[in-house]
Amino acid sequence: MDILETDAYDKRQRRNMSCALLFSLLPFFLSSALYFYLWTPDLVPSVVSAGVKSAPTLLLAVVVLSWNGGQSVLGVAGGLIFSAVGDCCLVWPELFIHGMGAFAVAHLLYSVTFLSSRYATYSASSLNCFLYLILLIVGGAFYIYLFPFLQKAPNSDLLTPGVGIYFILITIMAALAIRTRHAATLLGSLSFMVSDASLALQVFKVLPPIEHGQIYVMVTYYLAQLLITVGDIKAVENKDDFSKWKRS
Repeated sequence: MDILETDAYDKRQRRNMSCALLFSLLPFFLSSALYFYLWTPDLVPSVVSAGVKSAPTLLLAVVVLSWNGGQSVLGVAGGLIFSAVGDCCLVWPELFIHGMGAFAVAHLLYSVTFLSSRYATYSASSLNCFLYLILLIVGGAFYIYLFPFLQKAPNSDLLTPGVGIYFILITIMAALAIRTRHAATLLGSLSFMVSDASLALQVFKVLPPIEHGQIYVMVTYYLAQLLITVGDIKAVENKDDFSKWKRS
């Protein structure tokens, strides 16, 4: 098999894998559509509403496990499972702190994954350092802006430091996503930050009530989880391709 034939074969393989990945993501798209179709802002919190909300994230965890294997439980799949727990907790306002804790664990698992060998290691560049600095400034400025509103919230003694720690973890996760140089992973992490910032502005009453504000939160959230999932699967695929190239 010459170089042209090998290249054509590799392209067919990638196309087939992309089609298979898209097919495996169909349950996620359908469950997300169901969530928005059943959307009722004044719905009484229930196990059913928690299940509908967390289903898309759990289905993404199944996709990661089916593609990357059981070791993903301590990586992106585990992060998605903890995110689903967080989804359920946030259905009940009194469980907000528990939900924030679940998402904090998810960010830790994502961060550990972005540091793993499945993502190629690149030397730090001046652009990366600049982006890290921007993330640090934006995250710090947002927390300072949020601080007086946290002081007025119920359980402020827990929320004020808890939200600070949470913002540190999600900022580290986004910084490590920059390090991976995977577009889907980076965009997913940034979308997660946008979703959480939007949620914080509404929960802590920084802004007046926004019509359909929660929909903006969930659209950016589901998009973030989807992109992080695809980025993790592609990272493993690219690593396997690189290994084959080295052996050839």
